[in-house]
Amino acid sequence: MNMKSLSFFDFIKIDDYSATPKYLQLVNSILSAIESGKITKDYLLPSINELSYQFEIARDTAEKGYKHLKKIGVINSVPGKGYYVSNVNFRQKLKIFLLFNKLSAHKKIIYDAMVSALGEDVAIDFYIYNNDFNLFKKLLLNKNEDYSHYVIIPHFLEGGENVVDIINTLPKGKLILLDKKLPGISGEYCAAYENFEKDIYNALEQAREQLSKYHTLKIIFPQQSYYPLEILKGFKLFCQQYAFNHQIINDITAEPIACGEVFINLMENDLVILLERIIALNLKVGEDVGVISYNETPLKKILLNGITTISTDFNYMGVIAAKMITENLKKHIEVPFYYTQRSSL
Repeated sequence: MNMKSLSFFDFIKIDDYSATPKYLQLVNSILSAIESGKITKDYLLPSINELSYQFEIARDTAEKGYKHLKKIGVINSVPGKGYYVSNVNFRQKLKIFLLFNKLSAHKKIIYDAMVSALGEDVAIDFYIYNNDFNLFKKLLLNKNEDYSHYVIIPHFLEGGENVVDIINTLPKGKLILLDKKLPGISGEYCAAYENFEKDIYNALEQAREQLSKYHTLKIIFPQQSYYPLEILKGFKLFCQQYAFNHQIINDITAEPIACGEVFINLMENDLVILLERIIALNLKVGEDVGVISYNETPLKKILLNGITTISTDFNYMGVIAAKMITENLKKHIEVPFYYTQRSSL
């Protein structure tokens, strides 16, 4: 292996903790090395086998990275000689640090919409911290690159009291907060957020006609939950305003289920348990017992002839985040929230 190949490997960063696919990490590393002048025009790249061996990645992954670079016109190949850099004059890319609390079905909608709206001239380092504040802090404080933007969803199971101090270390002109606004963040930054208290109140108000055939509303709100308490405020306010019996349940596995009750679930796992239990009791969903599920996902359109949802427009959240990056919008935008009536209510 020649010295050129050895020095090449110093430029490549494959992070096993990153949620960014490894082939894109390879692509982004090579583009960064070209932009910084470490790799020049006509530079001969290592073979796919060398890449695969050096970084312990599948040959398919290495090949996919090279094919992507070829597709965007940065490298080319000569049979028998291999891949080489053919173009160093591509557009300067945006480099984004993306930090999500988890990658659930609805978070994937945000991610897909954002990536699609940003297009290909963007490098994304994508990390998931699993609602763990210590991991969130470690990922943000240990980042060793200069990013054009930081896109962050801040939800924690516990801890998180000092989250504002951590976020305040970032340059505000590069910050985009998604899903939740945090009081105490200084400077001019972007946000696309849910108004949790108002959203659930308004959605239940839209559902009043369907809710009127039930007497009790129960919201399943696990004790170990990252969901904001403002949801409970809005729920209680609605029930008091319109004289519904109401209850906050921590554990759906042990909760009695009776005719005339409506259950609102936040966690996807709780929806599965709830539906299984209702069916096992020979009760009819949408007649005997009502079900409203947080967060619209494609599956809920068809599950049991359709599950009624109350949900933020996650696609819009992803698209508006991309616009904040590409158009430099310095705004705080409240994301629309929808009530979608289906046969479960």
